[in-house]
Amino acid sequence: MEYTELNNGIKMPTVGIGVFTFTPEEAEKSVEAALKSGYHLVDTANAYVNERGTGRGIKNSGVKREDVFVSTKLWPTEYENENAINETLERLGLDYIDLLFLHQPAGNWRAGYRQLEKAYKDGKIKAIGISNFEGKYLDELLAECEITPQVMQVECHPYFTQVETRKITEPKGIKIMAWYPLGHGDKSLVQEPIFAKLAEKYGKTPAQIILKWHNQMGFIVIPGSRNPEHIKENADIFDFELTDEEMAEIAKLDKGVRYYNGTDEQLASYATWQPDYEKE
Repeated sequence: MEYTELNNGIKMPTVGIGVFTFTPEEAEKSVEAALKSGYHLVDTANAYVNERGTGRGIKNSGVKREDVFVSTKLWPTEYENENAINETLERLGLDYIDLLFLHQPAGNWRAGYRQLEKAYKDGKIKAIGISNFEGKYLDELLAECEITPQVMQVECHPYFTQVETRKITEPKGIKIMAWYPLGHGDKSLVQEPIFAKLAEKYGKTPAQIILKWHNQMGFIVIPGSRNPEHIKENADIFDFELTDEEMAEIAKLDKGVRYYNGTDEQLASYATWQPDYEKE
């Protein structure tokens, strides 16, 4: 496994297991399988309603806590809950979180960010993240925050490489963590001829080629899988290197096309929707 250094000196694995859309039981099994097969990064969220399952998977793996980098996300309805971080820790069964995000630029995100800054100073979290804070939201947060975030989680893949966002994050040392790294299951992306050609050359799958592209772009990836073999494959990308010419050819795929386009109405709904933690 390879690591990247965040702007506060913390080392973070560049490939992890994500559990978006997983039931608590699925999260438990996938996280355990990933950690046992050599992963060291796990990503979940309040809104996924599987933090307890994720925590069980970490415990069941037998991997030492200090060898597991755990990231999760506060949901907007928790931004003004002063006990939200303690409750998140309780669900995970942990006494600190390696990376805690604000999940959406909705609700009172300023109060939420102050919570993260306080938890960071108190040692409850080791790094601060923001998720989906693009455009004006990113500008406003960076203008007002006391502590610059370490990681920005956004949609990112060869069809949408976050060019404009990276113009802002890269000078500040904010790492990009990609969701939908393989295009949200879009076969047209995975089946692009360039990936088939490179997969044959390197003896890899097209998905592994895409994940390697992310790796060489400097992005952190958290592909989700319920299949133990696919979980192993997703991390098996460190024994080859794409050439500069191959990276340039992949760059031509950028269409500026997203799979998810959040609207103001959706953001407003996020500010009131409450995860049902009883389902965990």
